[in-house]
Amino acid sequence: MTNKVIIELDQVSKRFDDSVIVNNISLQIYENEFITLLGPSGCGKTTTLRMIGGFETPSSGNIIIEGKVFNDLPPYARPINTVFQSYALFPNLNVEDNVAFGLNNRTYTYLVNFYGGEDQLKSEIISENPELPITKKAIKKKINEHIKKSVSEALSLVSLKNYEKRRITQMSGGQQQRVALARAIINKPHILLLDEPLAALDLKLRQNMQYELKEMQRKLGITFLFVTHDQEEAMTMSDRIVVMKDGIIQQLGTPRKIYNEPVNRYVATFIGETNILPGTYVKKDLVNFLGVNFDCVGYTFDNNETVDVVIRPEDWDVVEVNQAKLEGIVTSVIFKGVHNELEVDVKGINLMVNTYENYNVGQPIGLKVDPYEIHLMKVDSDEQNL
Repeated sequence: MTNKVIIELDQVSKRFDDSVIVNNISLQIYENEFITLLGPSGCGKTTTLRMIGGFETPSSGNIIIEGKVFNDLPPYARPINTVFQSYALFPNLNVEDNVAFGLNNRTYTYLVNFYGGEDQLKSEIISENPELPITKKAIKKKINEHIKKSVSEALSLVSLKNYEKRRITQMSGGQQQRVALARAIINKPHILLLDEPLAALDLKLRQNMQYELKEMQRKLGITFLFVTHDQEEAMTMSDRIVVMKDGIIQQLGTPRKIYNEPVNRYVATFIGETNILPGTYVKKDLVNFLGVNFDCVGYTFDNNETVDVVIRPEDWDVVEVNQAKLEGIVTSVIFKGVHNELEVDVKGINLMVNTYENYNVGQPIGLKVDPYEIHLMKVDSDEQNL
């Protein structure tokens, strides 16, 4: 990732009839970045991606790509390719023809640019066959060579080398997804848009493809804009995540920043499991919740201000009851393989606690938490009005 802005959304909105789907969002996306739009269905993430790709036109604001306003330009005129959830492959064509499809109609232009101009292209042809005149047949042969080489390189990148002649109907869902990716990257676009491309895959294949997509983006050195409702996907692959709700950006930041320092209750609950407790910021570096004072660091609120206290399940320290700040009773135990997921009743409040230790339902348990693991947020206005 560089500091060069390749896409900028400047106060972009999209309305359908009386419904506002995207509400005045501004966003800068950097060159070679893997950025994810994350949120539930209807939050505006796919509409935002479609406006960037040219499939929808903003109702207001500007889509700026590489310094130029692209609001009204069609998809084919943008330095962008898109991979859709449905893949949109041609079942009557084999893998090679599907991947080459996006290249065929513009190959001559790409070849001219590749060799630095039409004269240079013709010089290349002459150097290979100095005795023969430059004919349409010679140019077509060069084009076909370029297509074949480009298809082979694209399929190698998606681990489908030697699949050129395989029919689409003979391939698994995961393989079809790779073909769609190869077709999208064969033109070497500056930007690749991915609209929930892993949604149709089974869990294991989806997890494998997450790592492969990130590695592919690193090798290609192009900007990936990924859309998903799956927070695990977003956390695994992204350089930055844009969390959206009701057409508005709630938070933008690295996966670690968003997970550890959510700006509001919505982000805290959407990204991973969490405990959100009502508390009081007693004074600097001291917060009270569940009737107990805890040390905290890095926050500045008014003395005695009401706050939301966020503690992730894995951040509780399980200790002996006589060493605990809080005492509770285990009400539920679920074995998760790596750890046990507990529900613990503390003063009538159910807390989620992850631990490597084994506990039984009904067993007493002691809890502490490190000051650095306590995150404080302002109380949302809708909470205050309850």
